[in-house]
Amino acid sequence: MTRAVANNSITVVPVEGAKLWQAFHRLPHRIYANDPNWVPPLFLERQTHFQAKHNAFFQHAKASFWLALKDGEPVGRITAQIDYLHLEQHHDATGHFGFLEAIDDADVFAALLAKGEEWLRGEGMTRVFGPVSFNMWDEPGLLVDGFDTPPRVMMGHHLPYYQNRILEQGYTPVQDVLAYERPLHRPFGETLDKLIEKGRKKHAYVMRPIRMDKKSFPSEIALIRDIINDAWADNWGFVPITHAEIEEIGALFKLVLDPDALVIAEYDGEPTGVAMALPNINELTRDLKGKLFPFGLLKLIWRLKFKGVKSGRLALMGVRRKYRTTPVGAIVALLMIQEIAKANRADVVETAELSWILDSNEPIKRMLEAFGCVVSKRYRIFEKAIG
Repeated sequence: MTRAVANNSITVVPVEGAKLWQAFHRLPHRIYANDPNWVPPLFLERQTHFQAKHNAFFQHAKASFWLALKDGEPVGRITAQIDYLHLEQHHDATGHFGFLEAIDDADVFAALLAKGEEWLRGEGMTRVFGPVSFNMWDEPGLLVDGFDTPPRVMMGHHLPYYQNRILEQGYTPVQDVLAYERPLHRPFGETLDKLIEKGRKKHAYVMRPIRMDKKSFPSEIALIRDIINDAWADNWGFVPITHAEIEEIGALFKLVLDPDALVIAEYDGEPTGVAMALPNINELTRDLKGKLFPFGLLKLIWRLKFKGVKSGRLALMGVRRKYRTTPVGAIVALLMIQEIAKANRADVVETAELSWILDSNEPIKRMLEAFGCVVSKRYRIFEKAIG
């Protein structure tokens, strides 16, 4: 059992038992009570996300969870985790912290971060970066710009004071990740249209939805994993997505999304790219206060069917590395976005967020900006030596 740590009137305790877990999940509702742009996460989804039997992340990682109490009241929370796939990939003795939430109190932040660092140091780590909740495939980074609009589905939201409180504890920025936005159905423009037309005269480009039948679906999911792991392999902080993790994504996709929301691109018969769009259900859940029962689930189903959403998120896109900086790669990316837009034309979707994009990935940033995307939010990852 992890011991509690006290800092003046602040006590940091391990999250054990139903009462503390409830406090852990409900704390953000207190922190963001007066923030009109915060979207309460669904309690059921958050609870299962932290359970090893429901989250394949824990097949290659371990984590600890803490709650900060001040005069007996919950005022902050944090996780610290070690991803063994990250250690195998990077050999850097680096652990992560995540799910950091706290009132605007420097002592609370200091106590929480110190506790996470202590645990990681005890596990042999010499460096920590975060917030990463739980890993780079989840919700990486702290929001540092773009506080004036609600987050899209599966994207984080924070308050402006968080960055200073983290910097005060000796952390320095190590990487930014960006969210871009674009009107979904706006034409690319004459230059890019000519690029697509020229490419299609020389080669066969096929955009197709994922095959959802029982026989084809497992091999389709395996193909998507292969493309994504290849496309992202050179990215900062990359950790390969596992078979179990992609199966979890596939099960969720099959349950709630239309096949047209996931596009597989083929170039001269070779599977080359993949893109997945999500409806921004944050528009539909903001007033549910995190509760699906007894009536929240019925409201959500009805709204998805009859109301729809005005925004979406391109949550996953990748083109095989060998084509990434070539005209083929650009055409594949453009055609996948076109296909996603066509799939949403029957709905009322007006804008799409493309997220997240590494700030250090200049070729991808230039390509996105060339076809009219603008940065809407910026998230920041910090690091600190703890050896």
